[in-house]
Amino acid sequence: MVLVLLTSAAFSQATRAKQFNTRRGNVAIKGYDPVNYFTQNKAVKGSSKITHTHQGITYRFSSTQNRDLFKQNPAKYEPVYGGWCAYAMGLDKPSKVDINPRTFKIIKGKLYLFYNKLGTNTLKLWNKDESNLKGKADKNWKKFYR
Repeated sequence: MVLVLLTSAAFSQATRAKQFNTRRGNVAIKGYDPVNYFTQNKAVKGSSKITHTHQGITYRFSSTQNRDLFKQNPAKYEPVYGGWCAYAMGLDKPSKVDINPRTFKIIKGKLYLFYNKLGTNTLKLWNKDESNLKGKADKNWKKFYR
């Protein structure tokens, strides 16, 4: 029984690492502090010296206080859709599109990240049809992340 649980946990971590938007070392949100989005409503780079790995994904923090808050409730602070662009996930043909960690929105206590480069800010597009896009994105993410 214990072996089955350990194997299942390892599989889950491997799946997360494969499906989440990470960089070298499985670092999420391009090294930005996930807690800061909620506590200060702003994107702040985390430190490579203050980290926590949750289910195979490593997060960086700007303070030990933020790291400790994250450790208490990771689900509260992790970005939705594995940290991929929420707008792209909500399209009829969804895809995993990279994000600009400074382009974000908190919706009902969840962190949504968006692509914003080369003159295209997908947060603005998302805001025009948020309800529809969010519903589609929720369904589409389940297809990617099994």
